Amino acid sequence: MYNLLKGKRGIIFGALDENSIAWKTAERVHEEGGTFVLTNAPIAMRMGTINQLAEKTGSQIIPADATSIADLENLVEKATEILGGKLDFVLHSIGMSVNVRKGNHYTNQNYDFTHKGWDVSAVSFHKVMQVLYQKDAMNEWGSVVALTYMAAQRVFPDYNDMADNKAYLESIARSFGYFFGKDKKVRVNTISQSPTPTTAGQGVKGFDGFITYADKMSPLGNATALDCANYTVAMFSDLTKRVTLQNLYNDGGFSNMGVSQDVMEYFTKE
Repeated sequence: MYNLLKGKRGIIFGALDENSIAWKTAERVHEEGGTFVLTNAPIAMRMGTINQLAEKTGSQIIPADATSIADLENLVEKATEILGGKLDFVLHSIGMSVNVRKGNHYTNQNYDFTHKGWDVSAVSFHKVMQVLYQKDAMNEWGSVVALTYMAAQRVFPDYNDMADNKAYLESIARSFGYFFGKDKKVRVNTISQSPTPTTAGQGVKGFDGFITYADKMSPLGNATALDCANYTVAMFSDLTKRVTLQNLYNDGGFSNMGVSQDVMEYFTKE
């Protein structure tokens, strides 16, 4: 316990259940002295156990659809009222593909589903920051972090249209991050996490093989949800005040690997 976030306050999007990275992050922020409100879409909240997390961390829950400007404006207004001032950190941990859920192949998308997933997974990040920016709701040197995945840069066939969503998300972080930094001294970054057995992650076809392969490719092995939570805490803290517009890999080294000895041995064994 270092109290890295003592006196800091913020909003955490996307804590569904104890397997989610946002849940682990909320626990770690609480341990480091930060205070926050929790939020998720009303339909997601009915599926999860967010009330347990709120009780554990002494936090309030404000339901909000992250694709709705009206909901986001209400969220930010209530959060600053509840927490007693401007915000120091925001975590965007939201992702959803209806095409994945419905089993639609990437080459046979339902474009209404595509648009919905794009809005929830990527455009919502722009909407969140636009509301924060226009309401001047962030303190100087505040930190906004969104979670992403390396499929934004490389091909992972079964990740489907979520790869496109993450690429757009990362572009938003850079573009909006420029204005947030220049005008408000707020930093914006994305964390590209290892495949992690969250409720959402396990919905991807072939996930078990996927996570095993990544673990064998990575010299340090896959980063866990707790590892990501710790990294996020560091990004919320004053220790990273000049880090912005970055896509930061938290993947055990996977992103810089061509092939590992373990993988070569697997494919060459007799």
